Amino acid sequence: MNFYAISALVNVATSIVLGFLILFADRRNRTNQLFSLFALAVAVWGYAYFSWQIASDPGSAMLWVRILMAGAIFIPFFYFHFVVRFLGQHWQLRRFVWTGYIVALFFSIVNWSPAFIASIVSRSGFLYWPAAGPLFLPFLIIWVGYAAYPVWLLSRRLGVTNNAEERAQITYILIGTAIGYAGGCTNYFLWYGIPVLPYGNITASIYIVFVAYAILKHGLFSMKVVATEFIVFALWLFVFIRMLIAGSATEQLINGGLLFILLIVGVLLIRSVDREVEQREKIQKLAEELAATNERQEGLIHFIGHEVKGFLTKAEGSFAALADGDFGTLPEELKPFVEHSLAETRQGADSVATILKASNLKKGTVTYTKESFDLKALAAEAVEKSKLAAEQKGLTLSFAADDASYQMTGDRAQINDHVLRNLIDNAVNYTPSGSVNVSLKREGTKLLFAVKDSGVGIDDEDKKRLFTEGGHGKDSIKVNVHSTGYGLFIAKQITEAHGGTIRAESEGAGKGSTFTVEFPA
Repeated sequence: MNFYAISALVNVATSIVLGFLILFADRRNRTNQLFSLFALAVAVWGYAYFSWQIASDPGSAMLWVRILMAGAIFIPFFYFHFVVRFLGQHWQLRRFVWTGYIVALFFSIVNWSPAFIASIVSRSGFLYWPAAGPLFLPFLIIWVGYAAYPVWLLSRRLGVTNNAEERAQITYILIGTAIGYAGGCTNYFLWYGIPVLPYGNITASIYIVFVAYAILKHGLFSMKVVATEFIVFALWLFVFIRMLIAGSATEQLINGGLLFILLIVGVLLIRSVDREVEQREKIQKLAEELAATNERQEGLIHFIGHEVKGFLTKAEGSFAALADGDFGTLPEELKPFVEHSLAETRQGADSVATILKASNLKKGTVTYTKESFDLKALAAEAVEKSKLAAEQKGLTLSFAADDASYQMTGDRAQINDHVLRNLIDNAVNYTPSGSVNVSLKREGTKLLFAVKDSGVGIDDEDKKRLFTEGGHGKDSIKVNVHSTGYGLFIAKQITEAHGGTIRAESEGAGKGSTFTVEFPA
């Protein structure tokens, strides 16, 4: 069996397998139906090509050449109709479509006359090669025209579409078309005695594969199923063809048994992949729905947060005005109530602001105003502002730093409010008694800010939740009822945005903890 016969069988296998796969992917889709007809025409051409190459006499060779051309005649017209449907231009180009089918029908009739195929001759090493009749050249001109027109239509759409998926599909179809027709045309030179051998015959398979992939490209998971089915069907077809061309009954029996086993194994494999892909698609769909729900909830929370913050800010202003005596001296019995309400309102406003800050950081909408500043001076200021709270709890709050340079570049306000103050305040809040020691030192190009306390400590379970959104320790709410769980998350985001790192260390519950931030100098 020569190369041309084998390449024809490859074309047959590829066309049949992919034609059925595309059809079964969506049987009601007209585009898929037209591709399957196109693949069927290639399969007829390929099988007749194979039979022609192994023909033993001129009569059978002529018969198979005529059957071969019966398939080849319809290839460009099915392809043209497929492209028109794919581009959604069937209504505008319907006259060209039906004209093509009429022309195909005409040539499929004259195909059986000497006016189309004049005779079978010996050329360039082929014992039985067809010689063109007078009507073959007009057919070739029309054939090339109907092959080139869809290429122009696809290229024009490619130049104007902004849809990434459509661009990818058209690109694959154009590549396949160029390869397939360039190779397929090598079959026609010898018809006119031009010594160009049909080595490009095998490219018909590449053509089919590229176009089929373009149709199915939109579904990643479906491509896994298609790939599995393609391999299984190709194996079935390969073994089936081996069984047909086997030289003895023993070989036929062996190939038949192998085909039976492959049929069972292949069906089980396809079902297994189908179930796996179905589960993955369900998971993906649920994940997408969950992501959409989370996005809606986040938007709602953001809206509510802004509204609540606005109301709390107004209430804070009103209580502050009362406490400051802007509306006259308050009765003594009202002062504690107003002061408590002012403190609670400020705490509520701060909590809402913290949650909104975390949301903005997550969405990437926070901007930083970076400038050069002295981290040592900023840390000393942060410690000073927390001393009153520490003294009220009977804690010792200290700050230690050497005389090194602590100049750095960053958003001074964000680092102060959400990193330094946050860590110091946390240490004060979560230390019932003892001390809070704040330190700053320089190691090479790194500035290390650390807060060490003798407080409640962190166990292994709580360490996993640190620096996450809403990452409360399991007992932290009992110590600090106003904790939102977003403080350390915000501190981590802002630290990393400045090229730094943050970490926590603790020997366990009740043994205190140390939070360390590293900033580039």
